[in-house]
Amino acid sequence: MTDPAVSLQTNFSCDLLVVGAGINGAGIARDAAGRGLRVLLCEQHDLASHTSSASSKLIHGGLRYLEHYQFGLVRKSLREREVLIRAAPHLIRPLRFIMPHAPHLRPAWMIRLGLLFYDHLARRRMLAGSSNVDLRTHIAGKALQPGYTRGFCYSDGWADDARLVAMSAKDAAERGATVLTRTRCIGLNREHANWTASLQRADGRKLTVSARAVVNATGPWVVDFLRTTAALKTRHDVRLVQGSHIIVPRCFEQDEAYVFQGVDRRIVFALPYEKKFTLIGTTDVDFSGDPATCGTLPSEIEYLCTAANRYFRNPVSASDVVASYTGVRPLLRDEASNAAAVSRDYALELDTQGAPLLSVFGGKITTFRRLSEEALDLLMAPLGQNATGWTKTATLPGGDFKDGDFSALLDELRSRYAWLPVAVRERYAHAYGTRTVRLLADASQLADLGDEVLPELYAREIDYLCREEWATCAEDILWRRSKLGLHLGPDSGATLDAWLTRRGADSAIA
Repeated sequence: MTDPAVSLQTNFSCDLLVVGAGINGAGIARDAAGRGLRVLLCEQHDLASHTSSASSKLIHGGLRYLEHYQFGLVRKSLREREVLIRAAPHLIRPLRFIMPHAPHLRPAWMIRLGLLFYDHLARRRMLAGSSNVDLRTHIAGKALQPGYTRGFCYSDGWADDARLVAMSAKDAAERGATVLTRTRCIGLNREHANWTASLQRADGRKLTVSARAVVNATGPWVVDFLRTTAALKTRHDVRLVQGSHIIVPRCFEQDEAYVFQGVDRRIVFALPYEKKFTLIGTTDVDFSGDPATCGTLPSEIEYLCTAANRYFRNPVSASDVVASYTGVRPLLRDEASNAAAVSRDYALELDTQGAPLLSVFGGKITTFRRLSEEALDLLMAPLGQNATGWTKTATLPGGDFKDGDFSALLDELRSRYAWLPVAVRERYAHAYGTRTVRLLADASQLADLGDEVLPELYAREIDYLCREEWATCAEDILWRRSKLGLHLGPDSGATLDAWLTRRGADSAIA
């Protein structure tokens, strides 16, 4: 949905320039556009191409943060869980977690007390409360070593993190924002009541933007952007912490996930993932260097396998890993010596020594909507505006189905598109929600979807993702707009990129 007219002109004016299209940047652009501001969102790579697509895929309060007395953050996060589930029930869904009890690590009374706090720190309407579990009879016990006979069960949410970013950007665009991916902000100068920004597209073309205010939502680059691009100082700092996840063949039968306690007092999640797989993570390793160059370390793979093998009956090893991913989290720097204990809260720093500049430090995917609302509340007065927040009761694109009843949506799509293969129909429902109808449009048979470029990936969907969701290459489509890359062969990316190149050439000729 990039506007060709905007991308080709050399000058552009807006109320708010948002730099960085991870979850916070996309959320801020969405909120701002909904309040009537003229917004330009730019991202040096693809939407969610770094930290925001490398999360544990959880919308959660952060049970372990209670141990570090971060009650305010936990309460704030817990309040947001159900807000987000209602906003995007196709992308976010409740998930039950099983925590096997390891008595030598934490006593049962401590865990039970923590879960009671977790249940009651914020009101719950959609999520079930915690309970005890007898692992000798519960299905979750089958995959565990026989020594684990007792456990605890509680609720949080699972999310498609990359699509959450894409749909936030989509909503921003539909409310009037301009979204430019593969566009880097290479210069930022304050000139009295406005900022002048120099943007550079991937093909080298440049665009000059005049903005009344700027938001620095560059994630792990937040401090570097202030110091080098804007030539400004900052009161806050971030601690860069690398977190890695591994994906292995499915380790258990049930739909519940596991929470494993480690001997280092960290916890590791084992989540059901893409039906055929188990997602295991995460690590906390201090990072230095360019966040774009991070990668999963052999030591991290060993750590996650070791943590899982303390619990699973059938061990996992490095040779079982079918994929891994790594992101660098920009955690708000504090006095904690252990990376795992660093706060996951955020700080918003507003510089009004001239045209406003707001910088985002820290944060987590669960609190992105709240963060975005607070950011806009801070910017309204300096911009001479008084529009109030609106996102708490709004749905994201595709999430507007009755009562968030996903089974009803599936029934509707089954009735309307009976000819569509079940696996494809279910994937569309989860990815696009009610927008599946827009994707399929007037199609009445499988042939109407065009070439099957890769198994279960048709030309119709590829064109939709390029036209509506800023996808430009195979990686965007196979790993961020979908997770089809996990299910396809190693040459699938090259095949899709070649098809996209031919498609572009054919369009240019036409």
